Parts: sequence; C-alpha cells; structure tokens
Amino acid sequence: MKNPFPGLFRARDKPARRASPRDAVSAAPGFYYGASLSGKSVTPTSAIQVSAVYACVRVIAETVASLPLHVYEATDSGSRKAGEHPLYRLLHDEPNAEMTSFVWREVMLSHLLLYGNSYCQILRSGRSGIMGLYPLLPDRMAVDRDSRGKLTYTYTTSDGKLAYLAPEDVLHIPGLGFDGVMGYSPIALEKAAIGLGIAAEEYGSRFFANGARPSGILTHPNTVKDPAALRASWNEAYGGSGNTGRVAVLEEGMTFTPLSMPNNEAQFLETRKFQVTEICRIFRVPPHMIGDLERATFSNIESQNISFAVHTIRPWLVRIEQAINRALISENEKGRFYVQFNIDGLMRGDYKSRMEGYAIARQNGWMSANDIRALENLNPIAAEEGGDAYLVNGNMIPISQAGLGTPAGPAGRSEGEPAEGKKQKEGDDT
Repeated sequence: MKNPFPGLFRARDKPARRASPRDAVSAAPGFYYGASLSGKSVTPTSAIQVSAVYACVRVIAETVASLPLHVYEATDSGSRKAGEHPLYRLLHDEPNAEMTSFVWREVMLSHLLLYGNSYCQILRSGRSGIMGLYPLLPDRMAVDRDSRGKLTYTYTTSDGKLAYLAPEDVLHIPGLGFDGVMGYSPIALEKAAIGLGIAAEEYGSRFFANGARPSGILTHPNTVKDPAALRASWNEAYGGSGNTGRVAVLEEGMTFTPLSMPNNEAQFLETRKFQVTEICRIFRVPPHMIGDLERATFSNIESQNISFAVHTIRPWLVRIEQAINRALISENEKGRFYVQFNIDGLMRGDYKSRMEGYAIARQNGWMSANDIRALENLNPIAAEEGGDAYLVNGNMIPISQAGLGTPAGPAGRSEGEPAEGKKQKEGDDT
C-alpha cells in the first residue's frame, strides 16, 4: 500500500539536527548526549561507569537473558512448544556462530537500556529462511525514511564504510519513543540526574585524592621568598588520603586557617544516596536489587521482587516478543507460531506460599499432581497412579442443588442418616 503522506512521515521521523549516527543516537529532537546541568558530559560510556547505572542495567539485562525463550504453536487443543521450528534453536540456544542466546539477549537489553534502541542484522538463506541474528551497535546506526516513506537503515562499519540494510533484514526493537519508530535513550533523557551522580562520584574521588589534611591558608608573618616551594612541600607532607590525620609542624610563626567545607555540611553522603534512588527510579528497579538495603525488610522483599517482575521485566519481554514475532515469523506462519518468554519462575513466591497456592488449586480441581510437579521441575507421576487426575472436595455440590436434600452417602443412604442396626436414643435433645 502506497504511503499517502510521505512528506509528513519524513518530517516526523527526521531529527532537527543529525550530523552523524554517533551524534544523534538518541534519535529524538532535543534529546542528545552531552553536557548536563552539573557540567559533566553524559554518554552511555560515562553513564555505565556510575555504579548505580551499571547495576540497574546489569540486573535487568541478566534477568531477561536468563528467562526461557521458546517458539510455540497454537493448536486446537492449546499451545505447544514447536521445537522443530527453525527459529527455536536460534532463539533458545544459538542465534549466531559467535554467541549464545543468553549473551545475545543480554547485549540487546544493554543497548535498549543505554541507547533506547536495539538492532540485529537478520541473515537469510535463499529460501527466506533465517540463518542467524547478529547484534549491531546502536551508535553506528541511522534510521530514516526515503522518498517513498519506507524506512531505511544505514550502518557505519568499523572502517568507516556505509552499509545500507533493508527493513526486512533488521530486527529493530525500539524503547520508549514518541513516533513509534525510534526509541529515546534513558541516558539522554535523564542526563541531568545521571550527570549529578557522576559529579558526586568525581567530587568524592578528588576529595580523597587531592584534599590536603590539614588544608586551607598558610599565613607567614614575614615575606615568603619561594611560595611555590613552600606549597609543594606542604602538599607532599600532608596532601592525599594517605597523609590524612598527620600532625602539621609550623615554623617561623606561620599559622594555618582551614577553608574546606566539611562533608556533612555539603550533604555529600545524602546526595549520593539520593542519586542511587533517582537512578533506580529511571530504570524502575527496586533499590534492594542493586545492593541498597536501607529500606528493605524481610516482609517486603518478596512483594518487591514480584513487582519487579510485573512492572519492570514484563514490559521489556512484551516489547521483545512482539518485535520478534513481527520481524522473524513469516506472513504465512503468523497467528499459528509465536515467540514467548516463560516468566513463571520470577512470579513464584516463597516455598510456603507456593505450596498453599498449589493446595488450593489441587483441592478445587483445576490443577493435577503433574501440573504442580511440572511447575516445580519434578518428574511426573504415572497416569495409572493418578498423576493426571483432577480432584475436588467431596462436600461440594452445585448451588442449584442447595436445599434439595443431602447427597447420598456411601451405602445409598443420606449423609447424617444412622447406619443400619443403630437407632437414635429416644429423648435426645434437639
């Protein structure tokens, strides 16, 4: 179908300023890497050196990479794993000859979390089959539209050459964006908060590396012939963290006036703690998952873990699943085959909670013993031994039969009726 508004879409997608793919990797007008309000340059390379950013990226990327990823086939009797499908081995085990599925997905998530977009080159065989998936560096990719309104992908190789890729040869997974085509880099969007974290870490490092103890102004009652030599000897004796606490010996009536601001007055530690929380807020990661246990308790850890799976991991999984289904499943197989992560392991509570949930499911007849054992990775019980049987409580009756009499007992008599040979004593209280 021909695009009726080619000019509109070209103007919408093209950033206001694009000198090169490296200059506009965020692919969004006004959101670029560079100097933050703190004066620090924020790029994916500098941001990942902040411990909180690295920890957030790592926990999300490793969690998604460790989840089982399968190809399923929708049948009349339900869904089943399609292990014979050509995509199954690529996605589950080995997407290319150089990396495992875990590493491939870890790289994809790292690109999404730092650059806002993930790209993979799709290598196809002559029969339109897929032979491999190779990640591409987002900072070397440029996405645009041609005169017909069709997306174009231009990749800059390591030797400076341009490679033009067709849309059907690129698995593009965009992050959060405003045009539906390109995602915005969280690092570019939140460079002010991350820049403050970089500045706080740099301040702390310089404080211990260059702060003289004692430090301030040396006052001499007379004229100092060589101030540079005096300053050098002072810094050599008392400068740096290794000389902290040394006793200063002042001669010739010199006095020392400290000028440095104490850390508690500058609220240095409070600033660093807040920036950890701020970065966790950007990536939607519970602070305890990156080592901040200040507000973590035994009673809320499990709830936070489930919230992490539902509100943080699940949106990324759906984003990846739908992109893979769109780009890798052929048109004649769509609706029949689909790709899906298994998130059951993340959603499980502690052992006691799981057992109580299984007991409820077992007693109400919607899970068998083998259904439960499969979720716990246990071997099934043979069918002839009742492993596939669905059971319900014997005292449960349909609501439509309530008030019509009690169900028959084992001997054909009503429940509560005395057995043969036994009579109720006369005069019993009612």
